[in-house]
Amino acid sequence: MKKILLIFLAIGLFSCGSSKTVRDSKKVIKGDWTLNSITYSEIGKYNVTLLNDTSKDCFEGSTWQFIPNNNTGTYSINETSCTTGVRNFVFTIQEVNADTGLYDFLLKPTDAKHKSDTNQGFRLSLTSLSEVSMQWQQTVYVDGKPFTITMNFNK
Repeated sequence: MKKILLIFLAIGLFSCGSSKTVRDSKKVIKGDWTLNSITYSEIGKYNVTLLNDTSKDCFEGSTWQFIPNNNTGTYSINETSCTTGVRNFVFTIQEVNADTGLYDFLLKPTDAKHKSDTNQGFRLSLTSLSEVSMQWQQTVYVDGKPFTITMNFNK
């Protein structure tokens, strides 16, 4: 009876943890990144405010730091014509489909103590991740049609 109980306990412990793929992704994402470019699925000039913070022009060139052991990070807006400075966030990587390797990246802006005034977060697709590059996509709807924002990072 004890052996059966131990087996079920072991299965329960392993099934509750993050998948190996998510753990590996957290190892890769750890460190400093630069948001090099932001593109849109539609051609044209758009006035988009990203992460309820600032514009595409301000985000391009921003520097990001991910600390996966406590799921926190910061990004710094560096463009001098923008409101510069460090912003804090918490994040989670969730595996959406093990067959395709697609992930959801959940990001919630916070204060320096990792508290959120609004408790509002953003769900992005982590569509590509390697040792030197990462890509996020967010699909929103404009006039009932999908509009995809793609953010490209380099380490």
